[in-house]
Amino acid sequence: MIALLAATLAGCTAADPADSTPDRPPATAGPTSTATTPLPTTAPATPGVPAPTGPTATDGATGRVMLFRSGGFAGRGDAVTVEPDGRWTMVDRAGSRRTGRLDPADLGRLRGLAADPRLTAEARRPTASTGCADAFSYRLTVGTVETGYVDCPADPAPPPATRALVELLLRATG
Repeated sequence: MIALLAATLAGCTAADPADSTPDRPPATAGPTSTATTPLPTTAPATPGVPAPTGPTATDGATGRVMLFRSGGFAGRGDAVTVEPDGRWTMVDRAGSRRTGRLDPADLGRLRGLAADPRLTAEARRPTASTGCADAFSYRLTVGTVETGYVDCPADPAPPPATRALVELLLRATG
């Protein structure tokens, strides 16, 4: 039991996120899953310096939306993929797959949130380490925009547009 707990905590405290990809969707995230182009790395915004240009949230507003939730005490690893027509697939850590279709109201809300320009700004913000060991980590990809957060009460508030999309996806596919 102690070894399992130590292994779980070690995975939560990786020093270099590039060395490990626990918050990336697995290759089985959906029946037609394709690789996404990573976002360019940008420096934090500096007052008086124009923000770098790059993909906008509207680039992915009609594209695929992917969410990967990892962590928690039990060590979850759930991937949700929503196609532009509202068909969704959820694959859990064990490989169990569920499918469905968003109702028209949820699909409309998803499209509106995916087009929200705040997503791009949230994707550009620097990533800070978390103070929580057993918190859920969320990685959200909308078209070419990738953003996320760790749901830890001790951390700053999650990015609002990202959080709204995460909550919608979890509720509508849960």
